[in-house]
Amino acid sequence: MTHQTHAPEPLGVPTRRAAIKLLDAVLRRGEALEAALPAATRMVHGPDRGLAHAIAAETLRRLPDLDALIDGATERALPDDAKARMALRIALVQALVLGTPPHAAISTVLPLVDGGPRKLVHGVFGTLMRGHALLPEVPALPPLVEARWQKAWGEAMVEAAEHAIAAPPPLDITLTDSAETDEWREKLGGVSFAPGHLRLRDHDSVPDMPGYTDGAWWVQDIAASFPARLLGEGRGTVLDLCAAPGGKTMQLAAAGWTTVAVDSSQGRIKRLRENLFRTHLKAEVVKADVREWKPDAPVDAVLLDAPCSATGIFRRHPDVLHRVRPSMVAELAELQAQLLVRAADWVKPGGTLVYATCSLEPEEGERQLERFLNARGDYRIDPVAEGTLPVAATEGGWVRTMPGDIAEGGNDGFFIVRLVRS
Repeated sequence: MTHQTHAPEPLGVPTRRAAIKLLDAVLRRGEALEAALPAATRMVHGPDRGLAHAIAAETLRRLPDLDALIDGATERALPDDAKARMALRIALVQALVLGTPPHAAISTVLPLVDGGPRKLVHGVFGTLMRGHALLPEVPALPPLVEARWQKAWGEAMVEAAEHAIAAPPPLDITLTDSAETDEWREKLGGVSFAPGHLRLRDHDSVPDMPGYTDGAWWVQDIAASFPARLLGEGRGTVLDLCAAPGGKTMQLAAAGWTTVAVDSSQGRIKRLRENLFRTHLKAEVVKADVREWKPDAPVDAVLLDAPCSATGIFRRHPDVLHRVRPSMVAELAELQAQLLVRAADWVKPGGTLVYATCSLEPEEGERQLERFLNARGDYRIDPVAEGTLPVAATEGGWVRTMPGDIAEGGNDGFFIVRLVRS
């Protein structure tokens, strides 16, 4: 009896196979790229896992433009989920964006395509390379996203979003002690847009940077730091709802609040505890679903950074541009409304409620606020004063950050409102 053995795949092919699995998870099944990573990269390890992620992320960042190149070089349009289209996408993104030599980019994807389509992939790629194909300097947004955002915010916002997705963003960090901003700017370089904030363009691997192991800072987009900044210095007890992985919890604890952090995800709570331990900050951590849990007594402040579509963080997570649909936004808006109503009951009279979402969808921000104020006459907006944050508040007194508000490197999209209970 003979046993058939399979020859090992050529070097680099398993990594490209993993990249296609990641793209398939996002584009066909609607999974988040980070959530799909463990299963898709199960057969690759170390730097190869990072490369698979980079190929998939850059493909998603440039998908409309990559498809335009492919469609311009084929007589008949390939189906969106065809192996040939997927292979061409990742071959082109490697050659045109990631700096992979064209022969390596194509040789590592051809084994992933069977039969006749393999010849098609080879021919289309060769045609584009011989024609010195280029991707536009400013990427296009997916058509449905462009139409949605243009209707909500206008052409200038769409252009800012296209510029924002052109490259991975810089690294923002929040310092445990904002009084040491100048000291850490000297050690790490970069620029600061607010006390306790630094932005770095060039940096080592995060765990290897000075101060990380000692807990002197953590990674946090500057816009993500705004909700906790609106609560100011600690003056009592604050609930941080949907708190993990803990950036806002650490801000509140560092500002002197007695902080109770609530989250329903065991895995995310584990990260939150690790972050608190590393930064030597203290908070009570509760694993619970906010829809079922409630505090023993009303508190001085509540920060609700509600689950949302996360379209505001598309610079780091370009998958949201391809998997978030209006139906998902509508479902999440209903969840946000439930959480907001519950959280409002837990604030003492005279206390503060900050509601935030990392979303660029009005249904999860402006419309949610309008709905809440119509239902709760005991709340009013506490307008954000000029100079409180490095971005201006709206005429209504809340904060709406858009891509490109902060000129040197941009920022995530957030809606933030500070409310006071009468």
